[in-house]
Amino acid sequence: MHQTPRRPGAALRSAAFLVSGALAVTALTGCAADDEAGKPSAGQDIAPAARDQIKDGGTLHWAVDTLPQTLNSFQADADAATARVAGAVLPSMFRLDGQGRPQADPDYLEKAEVIETEPKQVVLYKLNQQAVWGDGREIGAPDFAAQWRALSGKDTAYWTAHNAGYDRIEKVERGANDLEVRVTFAKPYADWRALFSPLYPKDVMGTPDHFNDGARRKLTNTAGPFAVDAIDRDAKTVSLKRNPRWWGSPAKLDKLVLSAVPRGKRAAALAAGDLDLADLDTGGADRIAYASRDHGTAGPLAHGPGAALTPGRALRSWAIAHGEDEEAAEAEITARAKTRRAVRKYAKEQEHLRGFDVRKSLEPAYTQLALNGTEGPLADERVRRAVARAIDRTQLAEAVLKPLGLPAGTVDNHLALAGQEAYADNSGALGDQDTAQARALLAEAGWVPGGPLKKDKDEDHDKAKDKADKAEEKTAGSENEAEDADDGTYIVGEDDQKPGADAPPLFGPGGLAAAQHTALLHQADAVKLRKADKEKGKHAKHAKHSKHSKHKSDHAAEGLGKDARTYVKQGGAPGAYAPKGTAAPAGAAAGALAKDGKPLTLRFVLPTGAGSEQLRTVADRITQMLEKIGVRTDIMKVDDESYFKDHIASGQYDLALYSWPASAYPATDARPIYAKPVPAADGSLTVEQNYTRVGTDQIDQLFDEAIGELDADEERSLVKQADARIWAAAGSIPLYQRPELVAARTNVANAGAFGFQEPRYEDIGYLKRGAKPAASPASDG
Repeated sequence: MHQTPRRPGAALRSAAFLVSGALAVTALTGCAADDEAGKPSAGQDIAPAARDQIKDGGTLHWAVDTLPQTLNSFQADADAATARVAGAVLPSMFRLDGQGRPQADPDYLEKAEVIETEPKQVVLYKLNQQAVWGDGREIGAPDFAAQWRALSGKDTAYWTAHNAGYDRIEKVERGANDLEVRVTFAKPYADWRALFSPLYPKDVMGTPDHFNDGARRKLTNTAGPFAVDAIDRDAKTVSLKRNPRWWGSPAKLDKLVLSAVPRGKRAAALAAGDLDLADLDTGGADRIAYASRDHGTAGPLAHGPGAALTPGRALRSWAIAHGEDEEAAEAEITARAKTRRAVRKYAKEQEHLRGFDVRKSLEPAYTQLALNGTEGPLADERVRRAVARAIDRTQLAEAVLKPLGLPAGTVDNHLALAGQEAYADNSGALGDQDTAQARALLAEAGWVPGGPLKKDKDEDHDKAKDKADKAEEKTAGSENEAEDADDGTYIVGEDDQKPGADAPPLFGPGGLAAAQHTALLHQADAVKLRKADKEKGKHAKHAKHSKHSKHKSDHAAEGLGKDARTYVKQGGAPGAYAPKGTAAPAGAAAGALAKDGKPLTLRFVLPTGAGSEQLRTVADRITQMLEKIGVRTDIMKVDDESYFKDHIASGQYDLALYSWPASAYPATDARPIYAKPVPAADGSLTVEQNYTRVGTDQIDQLFDEAIGELDADEERSLVKQADARIWAAAGSIPLYQRPELVAARTNVANAGAFGFQEPRYEDIGYLKRGAKPAASPASDG
């Protein structure tokens, strides 16, 4: 599955892209009402339960994508599994709440505050007096000081991923007593709450050897509700055990086992009893929903292996298996037996999946359309803005989220999500979706319809060869085509369907979609009827034909709801069928654009792996939207493994879709993502994590000012101004918050789709017999 790139600091704290013209002052003021951040678009779905409703003991198996390559969160190859381990076994001074805002963790911190701003910023930490490491030593100033020295960037012997914030510290010292830590900053730092989360013991941070190598494979000294028990690289598991020295509420579970299972295999692992909790893609979530729906029904399943076998295909299979070609018959018999075994296995798995439910929310991450501004058409800001204004972001959000039953709102900020303090809708700096304005921007940039194109000799040769190949194929297949010829009508779906296979997807957008789906099936029947009538009266006069067509439309609408009848009588649901020669609807694709003899074609790079279907669906819709303004796309599908490294990070794309996680500290974490690329000595660009290569001096300046601003309101204002300029630069177009689908055993409490809030690992467990979880907070939006 396509991985979400890490912000430079967000994953390390275990929290799970040239503007030439002036901008309107109103779009950049950044001043907003206190409630501008609003509420999170969706709440948690974790089956919450009080601790007295959860039994003591048990082991929970939780899926992760890969086994962590390191247990040191501050190394470059730290990943989500590293963060999960750190969250369960290490201290964090601040953790994110349900609105994605940092809150002091009382298990470690009684209080932390800025006690001086002049002449220098000083933060005083007052630690929980019960907080101790696994070896019995108090958590204190020596641990803070060791982590600062390791991450300050002054000692290059430490192989650190980044040093943001730590490089601003001047000194760390003991306060009035052992429970106080004074941190003095050489330069003001607004995001000081981001520091020391997680906090490692001084024996890990004290020397480069321990930092670089010692903490990669083991953590012997921890201070969380769990401790690392064992790492089995053959079984691909990390086992965490209850920490006997934990001073807080004891962990309900005896063990928490993190198991590396690919997403495509998780449904089978859940059914086999190998997992109790797992993030899923929509396919896996559908299986669990089907298992619940199919409970108590008889007959073969209308999904899974063999479900695509229609009566016509079954008849052909039987004929081959009983035919005179012994070799073909043997192969068909073997294939039929294999299918029967797969069907039995799938049905058995579905029975076991009834013991799970799907918990849904929105991830603290958003999917964006990235526009590479390095070279080509998108180097022109007007073309980027035209592309951005051709995109209907609401339609894309609804296409992804509505079928899942999740709030389908757009993300209108690059630096924060709804509910977070820095969130505000700054998309007005770019403008709303407007096809006419998009076309005008392209015309201003010199891209005009019907422009002369320079032909490439090799391209002409290839086209001639393709044409010859197609002519040869056409000749070879003319007999079959004559048999299958019809009136040129395209029908959505197959004529020859298996009974029961016409049900709309379970994760569908509701009644209207079901009506449209039914309309399509009725239309298919109507088309069959038209074919039969055509054979009987193909020489009928035009008037009679028109009348007959209306009768068929009425017939197709029988038994449908009002909306569906309207769709059918007006020609069916959008995209259902259209005879050859039908006029294009309003808003259809514009003529191809060209400039200086070159067509306006953009390379759209997409991953191909399982789990990337959603991105490919979104890309198809974006392609259709761009066609309406005369922009063509060249879709390039690449392996997941090379998608980021060989294409996004290296700049080998024009358009791409990928996600960024949210951060509670945008001034720190977002700057490398939107910083203006700097030329290196060898002539290349140093882009940090700005993979669109679009940036401005003004954006950099606003981030620099925000990171040193200790007045919280002024800092948020600067961050909002930076976001408005990022919108105006049109290098990155936020689309929607990513869906979070988690399969959980029905008696697992306080775990599932966490949303913003970090897990309370000590409260996760199994419900007592007869106990029921409380209702999860209602989703907003």
